[in-house]
Amino acid sequence: MVSDIPGFLVTEVYTMADAAPRLQGLFTQLLGAPLPVGIRAWDGSQAGPPGAPTLVVRNRRALRRLLWKPGELGLARAWVAGDLDIEGDLYTTLDLLAGLIWERGEDARTLAQALRDPEVRAAVRGLVRLGGLPLPPAPPREEARSPRRHLHTKHTDRRAISHHYDVGNDFYEIVLGPSMVYSCAYWPTPDSTLEQAQHDKLELVCRKLGLRPGLRLLDVGCGWGSMAVHAAREHGVRVVGVTLSQEQAAYARKRVADEGLTDMVEIRVQDYRDVRDGPYDAVSSIGMAEHVGAERYLEYAADLYDLLKPGGRLLNHQIARRPQRDETTYSIDPFIDSYVFPDGELQPIGATVTQLERAGFEVRDVEALREHYALTLRQWVARLEADWQRAVQLAGPGRARVWRLYMAASALAFERNRIGVNQVLAVRAPEQGASGMPLRARTWGTPGRD
Repeated sequence: MVSDIPGFLVTEVYTMADAAPRLQGLFTQLLGAPLPVGIRAWDGSQAGPPGAPTLVVRNRRALRRLLWKPGELGLARAWVAGDLDIEGDLYTTLDLLAGLIWERGEDARTLAQALRDPEVRAAVRGLVRLGGLPLPPAPPREEARSPRRHLHTKHTDRRAISHHYDVGNDFYEIVLGPSMVYSCAYWPTPDSTLEQAQHDKLELVCRKLGLRPGLRLLDVGCGWGSMAVHAAREHGVRVVGVTLSQEQAAYARKRVADEGLTDMVEIRVQDYRDVRDGPYDAVSSIGMAEHVGAERYLEYAADLYDLLKPGGRLLNHQIARRPQRDETTYSIDPFIDSYVFPDGELQPIGATVTQLERAGFEVRDVEALREHYALTLRQWVARLEADWQRAVQLAGPGRARVWRLYMAASALAFERNRIGVNQVLAVRAPEQGASGMPLRARTWGTPGRD
């Protein structure tokens, strides 16, 4: 915090219409580099490079949010509350600001070191004077209050999933489109449609799993039922889909009924740890493992291993972060943790492969789809922006702003190779060691037919 800074409780505020140039100077002083975007302040003043995107500071409360939570969380709170806005291309603005904000590091030691600099302390005093009496504004209601001491119990996982997914199925239909697939698509070309790319992703998963009539598939984190419906309809398998979201389950069950697949697909509101009706021939986990947590990941892998028959396959589709030189310093993204995926955790792909193998799996294939997720996210953002007013009516302005910022920033993160996404195909190999995989695995044919 900055409460120990001399002048922090100064109540003087500037009343002239010159807030924007003052902010431009103070941010340059604070960051040690010129702000690459323009600023328009609450008093109508404007400053910054001509033609650049503009950061709109709608009120002094935005400054108070930044003073009490310097860095990403303060910016996120101001954005979600509508205290900050952007005029101009969102991607360009985030790209320009990334090097100054998201890629600088902002832990307590960095902040404490920065405050030893007289220039930084003077800039903070200036922001206090400009922002008024810095009482801490209440966080936006969209912010999750998640106790950090009980991560990834069944109760906390259920609450975290509800925060993210029980926003309203109509809202997700705007973003995701008719496929209702909330994970990375698989693009034949960048100009393909989102629907085609999502169909191709589901088909890729089915082929990697070697699905065929008569097999049983467990779809962990089944979402709105897209994978379950596709696998049953196109490959004739019997599917059990589990989710912790009541809204997802209701949507998926209606979808299954509309497709005439109720005798082949069962959708449950159930934690994967409570599934007891194995063994299954195959398990798909698409965009679910990010919720498991590092401390629980081996347990997750072992549970899925136990649910598979010998020779059964697991397809684990999961976002991964880049490894750190010192993994003990890794911290969860504060915006994502507070507003998007409470208690979500990303691990390097090497850690995922290691834990799957420790659980007994033989990892047979790893495919990186990083660029595919960037394309997918840009399509989701475009859909959200195209139907913005209805999205706001359905989810509220704060929640809609969360999703717009989250998806746009994530698209840039994938493009910059800050994060990736991978499909890991693993097998519960029989004791004699026969994997049942084709010799040329990348053809993804059915076992015994290659």
